[in-house]
Amino acid sequence: MPVNGLGAVLGEASFGNDPAGHADLAAWAARVAPGATLGFEGSSTFGAAAARSIERRGFSVREVPPQLSRRERGRTRRAGKSDPGDALAIARVTARETDLPPIRRDDPTTDLGLLLAARTDLVDQATRVRNRLHADLVVLVPGYGARAANLVSERHLVTIARALRRLPGIHPELARERLVELRRLQGRSRILAARIERLMAGHPLLKLPGVGSLTAAALVAGTGDPSRFRSADAFAMLAGVAPIPASSGQTQRMRLNRGGNRQLNRALHVIAMAQARRHPPAATYIARKIAEGKSRRDAIRCLKRQLVPTVFRRLVEGFGPVSAAA
Repeated sequence: MPVNGLGAVLGEASFGNDPAGHADLAAWAARVAPGATLGFEGSSTFGAAAARSIERRGFSVREVPPQLSRRERGRTRRAGKSDPGDALAIARVTARETDLPPIRRDDPTTDLGLLLAARTDLVDQATRVRNRLHADLVVLVPGYGARAANLVSERHLVTIARALRRLPGIHPELARERLVELRRLQGRSRILAARIERLMAGHPLLKLPGVGSLTAAALVAGTGDPSRFRSADAFAMLAGVAPIPASSGQTQRMRLNRGGNRQLNRALHVIAMAQARRHPPAATYIARKIAEGKSRRDAIRCLKRQLVPTVFRRLVEGFGPVSAAA
C-alpha cells in the first residue's frame, strides 16, 4: 500500500505470499510507486521470503519494528485489525521514519536465534506446567513447600515424585504426568542452554561485566549482521534505548522508548541492572544521575544508553561464523 509524503493512500492491492505473489507485488509497486522504499514487518520471520524476494528485484527495503506499526495502526482510523489496516500503518511508518534498518538476511547468527527461540518456548512451557503442578500439590500434598523449596531443582523434584508415588486416584496420576513433563522440558532447556553457551564461548561481549552467555546470545541473534547499522546510534534506535524527551516545565526527563526491538532492549536492561548492583563504575554513574535529580528508573535508562557504544563495538568484533552443530 503506497502512501505519499502526507500519508495518503496512492493505491491498494493484495498479493499471495508465494513466488508468484512476490513477482506481482514487485511489478505493481514499480508501476504505482516507482523508486519507493518498501517496509516489511517481520522481515526475519513471516515476511522474510517476501522481503528478500522484493529486495533481489532491486527495491530499497526496510524493516519496520512491530511496536512502531502497532502504534501507527491506532491512527489509521480503520476499525478493528485487518491486513489493509496493517499495510497502511507499515507504509506510513516507512515513509516517515528515515532511519529504519535494512531487512534481516540469513547470516551466521540465524541458527543461534533459532536455538534461543526454541529454548524460550521450552522455558514458557515449563513455567505453565510448573504452575499447574503447584496447584495440584497444594491439594494433594499440603505443606509440600516445607520439603521441596521449589519446582526447579532436580533434588526437589525427586522429593515431589516420592510424595506422589503411592497416592491413588486420577488427580495424583495427572500430577505425576505433569511432573514427568516438567522434568523433560527442563532437561531439554538445559541442553539448549549448554549448546548456546558453547556457541558463545570466547565472544567479546562476555568480557563485559553483567553479560552471561544467554544475554550475549540474545544481543547477537537480535542484531544479526551489525554492518546493516550505520552507527551505534542507529543500533540504539532499533534497541529502543535512544532517549525520548518527556520534559515538562522545570522537570527534565526521558521516557521509556517502546518502539524498539524488545529482545535487544531486555538484554541491555539485564546488563544495566547487573552492573548497577555489582559493577562499581556503573553504581557510581547511577548515583551521580540520581544526585542530578533523576529517578532510579531514569538513571537505569541512561546507563542502558551509555552501554550501547561498547556493546555495539563488541558485536562488530565478534561477528563471524556460528555453527549450530556445537
